Amino acid sequence: MSIPTVEQVDAALATVNDPEIKRPITELGMVDSVEVGDDGLVRVTVLLTVAGCPLKDTINRDVTAAVTALDGVTGVDLTLGVMTAEQRAGLQETLRGGQAQREIPFAQPGSLTKVFAIASGKGGVGKSSVTVNLALGMAAQGLKVGIVDADIYGHSVPAMLGVADSRPTQVDDLIMPVPTASGVSVISIGMLKPRRDQVVAWRGPMLDRALVQMLADVYWGDLDVLLLDLPPGTGDVAISLGQHLPGAEVLVVTTPQEAAAEVAERAGTMASMMHQRVVGVVENMSYLACPHCAEEGKDHRLELFGNGGGDRVARTLSQRFGYDVPVLGRVPLDTGLREGGDVGKPIVEADPTAPAAQVLREVATTLSGRGRGLAGMQLGLTPTSKF
Repeated sequence: MSIPTVEQVDAALATVNDPEIKRPITELGMVDSVEVGDDGLVRVTVLLTVAGCPLKDTINRDVTAAVTALDGVTGVDLTLGVMTAEQRAGLQETLRGGQAQREIPFAQPGSLTKVFAIASGKGGVGKSSVTVNLALGMAAQGLKVGIVDADIYGHSVPAMLGVADSRPTQVDDLIMPVPTASGVSVISIGMLKPRRDQVVAWRGPMLDRALVQMLADVYWGDLDVLLLDLPPGTGDVAISLGQHLPGAEVLVVTTPQEAAAEVAERAGTMASMMHQRVVGVVENMSYLACPHCAEEGKDHRLELFGNGGGDRVARTLSQRFGYDVPVLGRVPLDTGLREGGDVGKPIVEADPTAPAAQVLREVATTLSGRGRGLAGMQLGLTPTSKF
């Protein structure tokens, strides 16, 4: 039986992706050495980006499996080392593609990533739940999706995705987003704090700096969609987002009640003031399906929070902006939606047949499949002379 060549082992290693960067370890300079013994034993040294890499076990497993699959391999002796400062600098240059530091890739003219900011006028309307379920709905379509938890004070996205205690790997000043089981990558200010229970008490300049860091200093790779879970209201983060990502499109989340609808209109109006297009409205907690009537095959809906809030917001914003702002979905009250967020298993993934999951999947499909319209968006054109 013939033993594999070094070239064949290299080709096998090229099929192994770094679990955080999601690019081949051979391309990232992580393979330090490969030796093939006469007895078929393959010795491989792989360099981790940092000491104590949280996903080193995944790299160990994937490298061993890829090399073992080659004909003639009798065993794999894998050594995990750590990159030097010079090697990490080279990796940074590779990942940044020669771009200047602190440059937001999604703000560049050539970016093909669709950016959606999920906004609300007030807290407690389920904005974060909508965000994580939309992300999982898009990922289920085969899209590469990232989430920025920009709700600096009320960051809850990591817990909803089951990664509340995870910390991102940092390669010098370049941060890797935390991967999740669903394939969605996420970064949150909660992941950058020394302790989970530490309180964030920042004002304008610090909030802006945090947003820029999560957009520019994080290696997102080639995303199809980026979702930003904004803080409620029309404060500093919403203004900073409009300045740094004027091409982002905004989805407004409200509940049916009048009080929520009125403030949701303000959130949508703020987006327009920042030259961002509002793509639609999601009415959350729209109704509760009566469980007793459902057992009898009847469709009886209990409107616990009133009705018409989503329609009001959509109608008002359409009139103000001069283009159609539709209601994209009405999400019913569902204990599974709350429970899924509490245990880190969003309902779109945990119970895809539930009515709430179906509505959220439909919204995800609508957003991911729509083209980028120009109405309401800033084109960045400046007249140079008069005719």
